[in-house]
Amino acid sequence: MNIDLKLVGFWGGEKHVNRIGIGKLSGFALIIALLLIWELLSRYSFIDSVFFPPLSTVIYALMTEINSQNIWIDISSTLARCFSGYIIAITIGIPVGILMGRSQRIYNLFEPLVEILRPIPSAAIIPVAILFLGIEDKMKIFVIVFACIWPILINTIDGVKSIDRILIETGNTFRLNRNQFLLRIVLPASSPNIVTGMRISLAISLILAITVEMISGNNGIGFFILDAERSFKFPQMYSGIIMIGMIGYIINWGFVKLTNRVMKWHRGFTATLV
Repeated sequence: MNIDLKLVGFWGGEKHVNRIGIGKLSGFALIIALLLIWELLSRYSFIDSVFFPPLSTVIYALMTEINSQNIWIDISSTLARCFSGYIIAITIGIPVGILMGRSQRIYNLFEPLVEILRPIPSAAIIPVAILFLGIEDKMKIFVIVFACIWPILINTIDGVKSIDRILIETGNTFRLNRNQFLLRIVLPASSPNIVTGMRISLAISLILAITVEMISGNNGIGFFILDAERSFKFPQMYSGIIMIGMIGYIINWGFVKLTNRVMKWHRGFTATLV
């Protein structure tokens, strides 16, 4: 009987993996179909091939840019700003979120400020940031931090506030000190919410890095796209957009793989108290 159950579990798991694989393939098939439609519509002049060049022309431009050293300098500049702002947002958002989630007094103090600043579109603060910080990287990183901090902060607060009361009472029973309670109860129990906020903010950081480069940059992928558009180099413009999509996909894929490995222990989480 035990062997049969194991076999059922094994084959059930394999079928589940197969279903996921088929779903992924269908998603990529849809992308290929849309790209093929793009090629045909442009190639046979159903759309203006000047402003929407054929995909084959865009891919040729993309390969040319990939073989160029300049595009990699732009990519590195964009990613440096993106991750700098993202890491600063994590460094601020998680500790403040834990404090606001654990202390009602601190929550009441900061909650009105958070709710006033959070709805402000990040692009709207760019003029103010330029006024005080100029147009160099510190302004760009500040805007990225402003955009990224809210999903991390809000999800951290929700994660801390939603910790199971039994876990809190168990920690109190074992008379854990503040540091032990934080490391053994609060962070493990709220980590799924924190990771969700981090994943959302990771995409936002790339979006804002591109945005500020378009508005006040002289390098980076955002500037590359805008400069290509102004120079009527539309294949290069679309190649830059495709490159952003590829970079975003790779970053998200890496984040998901890493968090799935790190968070595997959280299934059926029971806090380690001793």
